[in-house]
Amino acid sequence: MELVLVLVVLGGLTAVAVAAGKSGKKRELARVEAEVAPVKKLAEEDVTALGVELQDLDIELAGEPLDAGANADYQRALDSYESAKTAAAALTRPEDVKHVTEILEDGRYAMACVRARVAGEPLPQRRPPCFFDPRHGLSVADVPWTPPGGTAREVPACALDVERVRAGAEPDIRKVMVGSRRVPYWQGGRAYQPYAQGYFGGFGPMDWMFMGMLFGGGFDGLGEGIGAIGEGIGDMFGGIGDGIGDLFDGFDF
Repeated sequence: MELVLVLVVLGGLTAVAVAAGKSGKKRELARVEAEVAPVKKLAEEDVTALGVELQDLDIELAGEPLDAGANADYQRALDSYESAKTAAAALTRPEDVKHVTEILEDGRYAMACVRARVAGEPLPQRRPPCFFDPRHGLSVADVPWTPPGGTAREVPACALDVERVRAGAEPDIRKVMVGSRRVPYWQGGRAYQPYAQGYFGGFGPMDWMFMGMLFGGGFDGLGEGIGAIGEGIGDMFGGIGDGIGDLFDGFDF
């Protein structure tokens, strides 16, 4: 009888552990979904912005003869838009946004090449996008900039943001919602790091640009992560405890 009871208890513990594991997986899926939703929205907004820029380019080029090179670059920009739109729609993990922003960066460079060819100018240097908001397109220069509470660094900026920074004004920064606050995208937490990697990763290590800018969520993110781990462990042991209690409720000792 004692052996049977031990086997029943062990079986119950196993069942509870399996249930706790499934519960942990559900929480992890919910966490990923919560992370991916704002990143996907951000990617879709960037894709839409490129579409608007292509419409403006089409109007700008109306009546302009395009040579073979300009036609090829223009088609490349159109293909980038379609590819980015498809990739954004299929995005299921924060890491997937890197592919979207890589495509967008290439599309904007192709558009800059079209404009240069039509104007009879040399093709533009392949520079990183504007650090403050990659939707601004290719940067034209590096400017010294010190984020609030941070250290000075050189960052690539578009023409308008170069003027703003040199005049001591606030650059036009791409912001995202984190809870009830709007913060620069580089302070949005780890889910936004692939977003920046797609835009800037092709131009060398990003550490020099984003160093100390809280892509990991800073101490707030660390606290939230530890809290989530503690909560998960507590839920797991709570579930096991409840399961053991329910199991022994069926026996009269």
